[in-house]
Amino acid sequence: MDGIKYEVFTGKSIRLLENNQYTSNVESGSTRTEIKHWIELFFGVKVIAMNSHRLPGKGGRRGRGPITGHTMHYRRMIITLQPGYSILTLIQKRT
Repeated sequence: MDGIKYEVFTGKSIRLLENNQYTSNVESGSTRTEIKHWIELFFGVKVIAMNSHRLPGKGGRRGRGPITGHTMHYRRMIITLQPGYSILTLIQKRT
């Protein structure tokens, strides 16, 4: 599970939970087949589709001087599971 960083909870990702789709950020060097394999082994579910896109890093100043920098880019995966399968999320743990 080193490739999966954390789950994403935005307005769109919460709407996608109704369609049995889960959103998470993964390492940019991970392949789709690796991510699918990790999710199926760790959570014991069946993945039927995966969509991904690469989000750019954010730039900005560091400190008071003219030094600028940026954060690393990352990939976001939207994973669709077969009907009948689900992944326990933080939203479900609260209720």
